[in-house]
Amino acid sequence: MSSPSTSALRGSCAVAAAASLLLAVPARSAPIPRLVSPNGRIEVRVRAAERLSFDVLLSGRPLLLDSTLSLRVDGTTLGLVPRVRATRNDRVDRVVEPPVRQKAATLRERYNELRLELAGGYAVAFRAFDEGVAYRFETTLGKAEVRVEAEEASFRFAGDWSVYLHEEESFFSHNERHYLRRPLKELTPATLASTPAVVDADGVKIAIADADIEDYPGLWLRGTGATALLATFPPYPLEEKLERDRDFKVTRAADYIAVTKGSRTYPWRVLGIAERDADLMTNAIVYLLASPSRVADTSWIKPGKVAWDWWNANNLHGVDFKAGINTKTYEYFIDFASRHGLEYVILDEGWYKLGDLLSVVPEMDIERLVAYGKQRNVGIIPWVVSKTLDDQFLPAMEQFEKWGVKGLKVDFMQRDDQKMMAFYHRVSQEAARRKLLVDFHGAIRPAQLTRTWPNLLTTEGVLGLEQFKWSDKSHPEHNVTLPFTRMFVGPFDYTPGAMRNASKRSFAAIFEQPMSLGTRCQQLAMYVVFESPLQMLADSPSSYLGEPESMEFLGPVPTLWDETRVLDARLGDYVLVARRSGRDFWVGAMTDASARELTLDLGFLPEGAFRITAWEDGPNAQRWASDYRKSVQDVTRASRLTLRLAEGGGFAARITPAP
Repeated sequence: MSSPSTSALRGSCAVAAAASLLLAVPARSAPIPRLVSPNGRIEVRVRAAERLSFDVLLSGRPLLLDSTLSLRVDGTTLGLVPRVRATRNDRVDRVVEPPVRQKAATLRERYNELRLELAGGYAVAFRAFDEGVAYRFETTLGKAEVRVEAEEASFRFAGDWSVYLHEEESFFSHNERHYLRRPLKELTPATLASTPAVVDADGVKIAIADADIEDYPGLWLRGTGATALLATFPPYPLEEKLERDRDFKVTRAADYIAVTKGSRTYPWRVLGIAERDADLMTNAIVYLLASPSRVADTSWIKPGKVAWDWWNANNLHGVDFKAGINTKTYEYFIDFASRHGLEYVILDEGWYKLGDLLSVVPEMDIERLVAYGKQRNVGIIPWVVSKTLDDQFLPAMEQFEKWGVKGLKVDFMQRDDQKMMAFYHRVSQEAARRKLLVDFHGAIRPAQLTRTWPNLLTTEGVLGLEQFKWSDKSHPEHNVTLPFTRMFVGPFDYTPGAMRNASKRSFAAIFEQPMSLGTRCQQLAMYVVFESPLQMLADSPSSYLGEPESMEFLGPVPTLWDETRVLDARLGDYVLVARRSGRDFWVGAMTDASARELTLDLGFLPEGAFRITAWEDGPNAQRWASDYRKSVQDVTRASRLTLRLAEGGGFAARITPAP
């Protein structure tokens, strides 16, 4: 989609200001005007000499210097020896109302744009937001189809800094890794990383990502042995091989990355900039750069919480039937969900004969479960393997619509090459046509598509709670890194809610009776800290029924937010956030392996009397991680509370107007 024209901006009441200036084309190359963010703090200096390049400065301080960009299409490199024919400056200031609220009910979209029209049938648009910088190529090559052989995006940083990134072994990945902090100079060309990556520029954070990805592969990064990161992309798949029913691997790839239209816009290359770590959590630049919703009627989209079966291995006790993958077990899950106001139940692996979505196992009666759930206001969301869904696409979708299920959990993509990106769009589009929600697992990239497809509520691509079934990888340090890294590109399905909680000294990985590493209150806090409009309750209904005080929090906690305030935060150490839903405020705090005290300043509350119900680490939580205490007290906006978080601990609270 091309940049908005001046006339189009004037025609929209949402646009506060728009200006456009076409410069006369001189004999050689038009001068390139200055581009600054609306608040004047971020500056982008673009040059067109031997190649296109740019610098990024924050309050005059260089962050990136001489970063270059080019696109090689059908043997021609766009961006090499560029000749600027004309430039245009636009200014946009409007309010976006997401149909599914992740951070807030409204988002301010405010940026200045510089568009370079270049000889050779292409353009490059740069945008400077108060929250960062983005650019993308646009082509009008007069061909129906072209091959994109390579794209160069070099991010050359101005200092000897470090970066938090996902180091990957190959382009075939679930993107479930730790965000490790590495000096930029230690990363060699052999280092492969998925995005986002966050550079620590002596306190200022620079998050690298992409946005508005369609008919194109996702952005990955390689090291250089210097203070730069280079873009790399999964090549176009020529041959693929299926292993088991789910691992669909590329066995032969092309020497190009995409086959696409000659006239199009390309994905945005994004640099989110935050002077405070806390600002990364509220930075919505990736969402704002995505194409607007393609779902005309979004009124049917209903986010909510989900009773999930797989993590707890369907372990029920105190029931008069044999628990497992059978109709009786899921009726029990539905009863639990209905009792606590949960909107959905997932039917994870086992409900169909693997390899055939149209063949339900005899122990399961899907139509009966859907009808039973409908009576109790609980929707059913079946899990499917992506390749099986692709093979049986229309018949399967027709069956899901006929059954009346409410959505799909699609798993095991593990790729974001051009073909797989097309799959994400196709599933989201067809699901929207049939009024089905979507939860993608097994890849980060669809997280960037939630604005375009608001029925796509959440995605995985995160080292989450499931890891505790076989390892201790999702440790508290990792958990307090995710809000500043993975969450930057969109919601993530971490699947919190463990009711068995352990300290480091007592943790054990038990596949069928898993526990979390960290305290009970850290698990509760995740429902406020982690953004996911479709949020799981991962433990067994039997475990939750034995924890009524925890359910007093987990039952009513929302998954959509009208307002977000990050009160205190440091990447990898701790986070304290308050979110508002209606008149109620919810607070979540989490810490790493270090016990710490935080101050909860309630100055964000409006005037009046309020009541806070808090769940906080108990005095023995460092040894018995399930130890917590619930308290209730009256507060006002003048109140200051001291939060004492245990090792791997947390704090969760609900603040309501006083009765």
